Amino acid sequence: MRIGLVLEQFDPRRGGLECWTARFAEQLVHRGHEVHVVARQFNLGSDAVRVIAHPLPHARSRLGFAEAAEATLRTLPLDVIHDMGAGWYCDVFHPHGGSWDSITERKLLLHPPWLRPIKRRVDRLLPRHRQYRALLARQYADRGQVMVALSQAVADDFRRFHGVAPERIRVVYNGVDTDRFSPEHRGAYRQTVRDQLGVDDDALLALVVAHNFRLKGVPTALRAVGRLVAEGRKIHLAVVGGRRLQPWRRLARRLGIGGHVTLVGPTGAAVPYYAAADVYVHPTYYDTCSLVVLEAAAAGLPVITTRLNGVAELLDDGRDALLISDPADDRTLAERLRRLFDPDLRARLGSAARATALRHPFTGNVDQLLSLYHEITARRRAA
Repeated sequence: MRIGLVLEQFDPRRGGLECWTARFAEQLVHRGHEVHVVARQFNLGSDAVRVIAHPLPHARSRLGFAEAAEATLRTLPLDVIHDMGAGWYCDVFHPHGGSWDSITERKLLLHPPWLRPIKRRVDRLLPRHRQYRALLARQYADRGQVMVALSQAVADDFRRFHGVAPERIRVVYNGVDTDRFSPEHRGAYRQTVRDQLGVDDDALLALVVAHNFRLKGVPTALRAVGRLVAEGRKIHLAVVGGRRLQPWRRLARRLGIGGHVTLVGPTGAAVPYYAAADVYVHPTYYDTCSLVVLEAAAAGLPVITTRLNGVAELLDDGRDALLISDPADDRTLAERLRRLFDPDLRARLGSAARATALRHPFTGNVDQLLSLYHEITARRRAA
């Protein structure tokens, strides 16, 4: 099958979308499919997956990118076009970031209640907002494309914000590479990484992997750690990812926990940090189906995340994860972390989390999408 993938940047060094797409393309090629990628930027190193690249010229806007992508795609003899949320000319529309309207509403939660209605009105006047509205109108218009939602919450957003008919939607949760992310790596990395971070053997090492620190709840995690440090608890927080780290270091110092926090910065190798950690913390305001939470679960870590994370639909509070409702509630987050000083509870939750991850392998994720491709091509032949 000749498959076209569309996204802005084909670069596995970047965030979840880019990493997922590169690994998905690799699986497709491995299974014998011809994979074309339409993007404006590529990272095709010597070890990169062998795709056929179609670089687009730099576009001044998202609308410009979508128009250029459509023009290129119309020239390619493809069986299926799978767009990751950047354009509109496709058979499968799969916005990994979810509904733009929904994430916009969630971002308002980062502001004080009195400011939210003002910001909502001001944002609607911005040129960027008008551009997005024009883009979304074309992306969600019914041209026969299948809409893939990463969780039931995202499917609900498609219906609520964009009027998408339920029969057009397929819910396909993310999958995780359970060999790459595994408790088996602890022997190789755990002590080395903890020594690098300066974490004692008897300290609880909590981990966050994120790029957008505010949206993923890093301030809440810092405040929760501050509460536990004030109680005399031995805890250390490692934050992997992000840029412009100095303001966050200053915040940690203001909270009195500068010596209990390490801001690692971007890294292409998160596996050693999962292996070194005792617990994974992700108090996010919005996630469609967090890959990092699935990775942590696959690594056998007990996970704390919010019910605003689509992956929470796969988790059972108290069995394979601890769930909180309010991403700003550092008091409740501290209470959940306090419970995880119990090594028996950590072991029980971590083992159950691993079992949950094993039920959602990345290969199964690929199988579901290939099945959808075959459904689309069969329907086209029948027509």
